Amino acid sequence: MQKNILKSGIEISEVGLGCMSLGTDSNHAETIIDEAIQQGITYFDTADLYDFGENEKIVGQILKKYQDQNNIVIGSKVGNHFNKETKEHYWDPSKEHIMNSIKESLQRLNLEQLDLYMLHGGTIEDNKDESIEAFERLKEEGLIKAYGISSIRPNVIDYYLENSNIETIMMQFSLLDNRPEDLLEKIDQHDVKILARGPVSKGLLTGKSTEILDKKFKDGLLEYNYNDLSDTISQLNKEYDNLSAVTFNYLKSFNALGSIITGASSPDQLKDSIQNYNQSLTEKEIKHARAIVKNLEYTNHLS
Repeated sequence: MQKNILKSGIEISEVGLGCMSLGTDSNHAETIIDEAIQQGITYFDTADLYDFGENEKIVGQILKKYQDQNNIVIGSKVGNHFNKETKEHYWDPSKEHIMNSIKESLQRLNLEQLDLYMLHGGTIEDNKDESIEAFERLKEEGLIKAYGISSIRPNVIDYYLENSNIETIMMQFSLLDNRPEDLLEKIDQHDVKILARGPVSKGLLTGKSTEILDKKFKDGLLEYNYNDLSDTISQLNKEYDNLSAVTFNYLKSFNALGSIITGASSPDQLKDSIQNYNQSLTEKEIKHARAIVKNLEYTNHLS
C-alpha cells in the first residue's frame, strides 16, 4: 500500500483504520485489526473519548503483538473531559488538560510515546496558543512524535497552519462533501497532510447507496435536499459500477492526502474497502465524477 510521509518523517498508510467503529468486544476488534495489518494498513486512528477510554485500551492491547513491527503508527485525540460512569463530557483544550491526558492515553495504549496526537475539535475562541504550547512541550518531552488537529472550521485550521507545527488535519472529506478543496492548496503549501474521514459519506457512496439514501438522508445532506441527492446518486450509479472506488480515487488525486480513514464493522467490510481503494480510475473518469456532484464550500467559521 502507498505510504505518505509527514514532516516529522512518520510514514502512514494511505488507508488508515478508523477504530471508533471497532466496538467493545476485543475479540471481534482483533479480527478487524488483524485483517487491517494483512491488508497493509499501518495507521490506526483512535481517541480518548471513543467508548470513554475503552477504545484506546483495546487498540493498545491488540497492537501490542505487532510492537516489533516499527511501521505501525497510532494516532489519538484529546480535548474532552469525560466521565466514564456518567458518559458526560465537555470541551477543554487547556494546556493542563492536554498535558494530563497524554499520560492516561499512553497508559491505556500501553505506549511510552504516541506517534500522533490531535486536538479533537476546537473553536476560534479557544486559547489556541496555550494548546499549541502543550503539544510542543509534549514533543520536547518525547511523549509524542507529532501533533495535529481534527477540525472542519476554516478559521481554526488557518490559525494552526500559520502559528503551529501541526502535521495533520483530520476533516470530513469525500466526493460528495468536497468542501475541503478550497483549503487544500494552503494546507499543501505548509506540508501538512489531510486525514480524510467519512470517505463514503455514511454509506451513500457504496453499493447500498439507494438503501442508505432512503434510510438516513430523507432531509438531504449539506446543500443537497433529498431530491438533489437522489438525482446525483442515481447519475453516479448509472455511470460508475463502484462509487466507493470513485470517492477513493477522488481523494487519492490530491497531493495533500495523508490517509483515508475508513471504519469497518467486520474483516470482510475492510477487505471490500481495500479492494475499492486499489481499483484505479483514470484522471478523466475522476474529473467526470467530480463534475456530476455539487461544488460545496464552507459557509461558517470563516473568520
